[in-house]
Amino acid sequence: MSAKPSLIKRIFQFTWKTINGFRKLVLNLFFFGLLAMLIVAISVDDDVQLESGSALVLDLAGSIVEQKRQVDPIEEAMKSGKNNDGSGEILLADVLNAIDNATADERISSIVLDMGHLRWTGISKLQSIGDALTRFKASGKPILATANSYGQNQYFLASFADTIYLNPQGSVELEGLSRYRQYYKSALDKLKINAHIFRVGTFKSAVEPYIRDDMSPAAKEANIDLLKDIWASYAATVSSNRDIKPEHLVLGAEDYLSELDKADGKSAAMAINMHWVDELATAEAFRLEMIETVGKATEGNSYKQISLYDYESLIATQPDLFLDDTVGIIVAKGTILNGNQPAGQIGGESTSLLLRKARFDDNVKAVVLRVDSPGGSAFASEQIRQEVLALKTAGKPVVVSMGSYAASGGYWISASADYIYATPTTLTGSIGIFGMITTFEDSLSSLGIHTDGVATSEWAGISVAKGLTPAIKSVIQRHIERGYHDFISLVATERNMSLEEVDNIAQGRVWSGRKALDLGLIDELGDLDDAVAKAADMAGLEDFDSQIIEHELTPQEFFIQEMFSSVAVYLPQSSMGVSLIEQALTQWSGVVEEFNAFDDPNGMYLFCDNCTL
Repeated sequence: MSAKPSLIKRIFQFTWKTINGFRKLVLNLFFFGLLAMLIVAISVDDDVQLESGSALVLDLAGSIVEQKRQVDPIEEAMKSGKNNDGSGEILLADVLNAIDNATADERISSIVLDMGHLRWTGISKLQSIGDALTRFKASGKPILATANSYGQNQYFLASFADTIYLNPQGSVELEGLSRYRQYYKSALDKLKINAHIFRVGTFKSAVEPYIRDDMSPAAKEANIDLLKDIWASYAATVSSNRDIKPEHLVLGAEDYLSELDKADGKSAAMAINMHWVDELATAEAFRLEMIETVGKATEGNSYKQISLYDYESLIATQPDLFLDDTVGIIVAKGTILNGNQPAGQIGGESTSLLLRKARFDDNVKAVVLRVDSPGGSAFASEQIRQEVLALKTAGKPVVVSMGSYAASGGYWISASADYIYATPTTLTGSIGIFGMITTFEDSLSSLGIHTDGVATSEWAGISVAKGLTPAIKSVIQRHIERGYHDFISLVATERNMSLEEVDNIAQGRVWSGRKALDLGLIDELGDLDDAVAKAADMAGLEDFDSQIIEHELTPQEFFIQEMFSSVAVYLPQSSMGVSLIEQALTQWSGVVEEFNAFDDPNGMYLFCDNCTL
């Protein structure tokens, strides 16, 4: 018998060797490619050089956030660390730190605001940056803003500049604020899907899309009042910065057409006439203007400048002096979910762990809880609040600093603090509670699918394929009502108010920070720095440091993060665009992901649906 393998076996062996060899080749290329980039990142002298008289270019691209989301390091590296395509995140603290450092830095002569890819972010965050820019101007250094066009978001920051440049083919687009959403009742009826809604609060409108085809009168009343309040703050700031009347920011259609005709139909010329901008300049004209103002860079053809990214790395090399007495800062940003959640989200377990870490750290004498959340799980919210109480019992003052929003569950975790700060445009309140269960018994029945069986109790038989009995729905509603009573009782106790007083301003209604101060829901208007100073004062500290308390990376995570953050600098920037369809799908998937993430064990949620203005 021949020992030679059969023809079929030899074909398979050859095929496998080919595939396996190709696999090894790809893996080796990937591994040694990464290794080479790592060696380059380590060996190349990438010390940032800052020429005297340089302009700090605040190239704000993406979203400005309180805390960055945890991302895949390889994905982030492929995007490139400096890619200003608007898809990334910028820490608010980094921007403020850069501006404040530049104020006293004699090498920085001016600031250039470049916000072409800045996404919408809360006005309260923009105001914080604006306040820092005002401090910079007080030092006698100029601020210049340049853009091809200005959206409402970009223009708010640009208004703090001494001179606003606009591309001759550009425009300033100011349209005010709106609140529109889709409603699904008719669609659910056609699909025979039953949405069982349980809520307390006249203005708790998060579930309205499932039970209505339009916005309720109560929701319209609350929304228009809130929009007017927030816009009034926006308009007051911009009109003061630009010395123009608030009513000249957003024109009616007829007035807009009249002004456009005066400018011969040119939007940029109209912006000059309306005093929205100061000068029209192409990118080349702005480059030449800046060369004349600050001087030409030693290398290249541009003016002397340093980017925010490079300036951050430069000032980060300066050693920090840590004192024994510390005010700990804990960021609670995002939807409140159960369990352990990554950075950029709030977890009942993970955020509680940070508060516990501050409680057992002898150097931490007081805590500032920075809340930037629309709420979420009622159970996880209470977990976090219990840790706030434990901190107070340990003798450590807790001060809350509200960011863009601290509503519903975000207010629940704030209510028991010793002192609460908010900005004038913070969205807060939304004191209400809801639950929702969708069942598909009618939908399945229309397809010829029926559910039947036996159970030892009504509870054991609950199923989305069976529906809910009236008695079961009454029980769930009773739990929701109890949850609402607990919410207003908590607020009444912590804010020294009666149940009736809280109920009158609750009902799920969202308030601005300025209105919340009048209603007694917060103690004072102020930002994070005010909260830190207050916490130190309450703890009796004169000399103190502040420190952000966050989850510690494992050695492996730290190594991977550092490696890819270095390698990213040497990777080519991605030129991939995002289509409108992809954007729409991303937005929809975000909504689905948000509601799928709700996993409260009792099915009760403290969530503000109006906090996406």
